[in-house]
Amino acid sequence: MQTQAKTKSLSELGLTARNAGDIRVTGLSVDSREVKDGHLFCALPGTQVHGAEFIQYAIRMRAGAVLTDREGAGIAADVLAESGIPLVVVEDPREALAFCAALWFEAQPEIITAVTGTNGKTSVASFTRQLWAEMGAEAVNIGTTGIEGAFTAPLQATTPEPITLHRALARIADAGITHAAMEASSHGLAQKRLDAVRLSAAAFTNLSQDHLDYHATFEEYFQAKAGLFERVLPEDGTAIINIDDPWGPRMADIVEARGQDLLTVGRREDAVLRILGQRFDTTGQECRFEWAGKTRQVRLGLIGGFQAENALVAAGLCIATGADAEEVFDGLHALETVRGRMQFAARRDNGATVFVDYAHTPEALLTALKAIRPHVLGRLIVVFGAGGDRDRAKRPLMGRAAADYADIAIVTDDNPRNEDPAAIRAAVLDGARLGAADVSEVADRAEAILRGVDALGAGDTLLIAGKGHETGQIVGDAILPFDDVEQASIAVAALDGRGL
Repeated sequence: MQTQAKTKSLSELGLTARNAGDIRVTGLSVDSREVKDGHLFCALPGTQVHGAEFIQYAIRMRAGAVLTDREGAGIAADVLAESGIPLVVVEDPREALAFCAALWFEAQPEIITAVTGTNGKTSVASFTRQLWAEMGAEAVNIGTTGIEGAFTAPLQATTPEPITLHRALARIADAGITHAAMEASSHGLAQKRLDAVRLSAAAFTNLSQDHLDYHATFEEYFQAKAGLFERVLPEDGTAIINIDDPWGPRMADIVEARGQDLLTVGRREDAVLRILGQRFDTTGQECRFEWAGKTRQVRLGLIGGFQAENALVAAGLCIATGADAEEVFDGLHALETVRGRMQFAARRDNGATVFVDYAHTPEALLTALKAIRPHVLGRLIVVFGAGGDRDRAKRPLMGRAAADYADIAIVTDDNPRNEDPAAIRAAVLDGARLGAADVSEVADRAEAILRGVDALGAGDTLLIAGKGHETGQIVGDAILPFDDVEQASIAVAALDGRGL
């Protein structure tokens, strides 16, 4: 017996065509190449070209209707008139698509949280999932590292476009998974990809320079992040804010203006979940904190002082979504480092250690170096670079951050993409040479890692920054296999005479 293909009417998707009745569509598409017979093709405005330029191709693929804005309708006016295809014109097609996707796929996990900020999103989302799992919930985290946990799948973006996102949420819910922790990128928020996700709680970690190739100003970047609380999180939701970050109080003001519940994390005396002290060693830290007037202490197997903030922000998300605070705190000791985030990579025979971190902004690199320093008895060595086709202003700032807080800084290639790698390194070196570190340039990343490992003496630590969990290096339009953790292990094995 054949199953009837799924269809929904435009009215069921909250839409009305200006030139047709309430027709039914067979699916949603934003890429004209993926249009199937009867699909609603969503022609969205883009940074370089309007999706309306592809309406003619969607019609050839037998699209059943088109969704766009006034500009898009104007661009494709002749094609639309000639075809007579049902046309839906809305003020904000990105927002409309988000709600269409939610209505099309329908199912979402019972409890969903989202975290935004320049740094820490992946760690907080993963820690939240780990804490839920420790308490017996079926849970996943969704973001830069794909979908992880009780359900796994790769993703192409930190915050996928709405069709991909809601398809994934439905699959997760259909698999019986009740809890999901999401990363909310500034791109995803600005493009309203999360607007129809049913959030119970949301978190803000920090804000520093990044993505100014996409956002025109830093204020615009902040406003994109603020959209998580101003627009996506409902008024009866709970916000967890890192109040120590300079932008934290301003985000808290937005939360309070919306009437949402506010749970602050930090070292300030007025923080609801307050960090009182930390003690570091070579494999982790002891963290002392206060909640509801009671002082607690927990062992965290996490490198870097900022990881205590990430862990407690995650704890806040769990508490905000109904978990018992005592159970949450009992689970903190079991947290494991996220792949590519202060990840232990290798240890030399002399005891020197190698870590890999995703830090690819000036503030993130500065934070990583400052955070790892208390764990280091000897010298701190860093291997790093900067990506091509991205914010150029941050390159000398990254160099200066490395040279100010490391003893040895080796500048190498990151993901040069379509830029001249030598020019990128030169910009980084301009900043690095202003600091006190011993600075050198090694173009080949594998060789740079080998030299960094070779320089390690007893008590020293090497931090390989910039690519973290990534398993490829983008050169031109090609993605070449490259894994910092793997390269570190190879270098240590070669230099210490171990078999590979």
